[in-house]
Amino acid sequence: MFRRRRPLLRAAVVGGGAYVAGKKVAQRRADQDAQDATQDGRIDDLEQQQQATGPPAAAPAAGSSVADQLGQLADLHQQGVLTDDEFAAAKAKLLGT
Repeated sequence: MFRRRRPLLRAAVVGGGAYVAGKKVAQRRADQDAQDATQDGRIDDLEQQQQATGPPAAAPAAGSSVADQLGQLADLHQQGVLTDDEFAAAKAKLLGT
């Protein structure tokens, strides 16, 4: 009788471990999706604020180069307005990647 229970017990332990691991992966994905959605919302809010207030007085004409826009993003990042993730996302959006 003991021989039959061990394989069943082993299967139960392995299955339980896989279940817990799967739940952790799903929770991490949900957390990452929520963080991405929050970050996208913050970037959209910043873009709307910039459009509502118009270009800064020191900004060049509307045809500013990508390098100028990257410089502005870097300045905002250094000032602490943008987090590292927000800066990376905005830079990728600007560069089209």
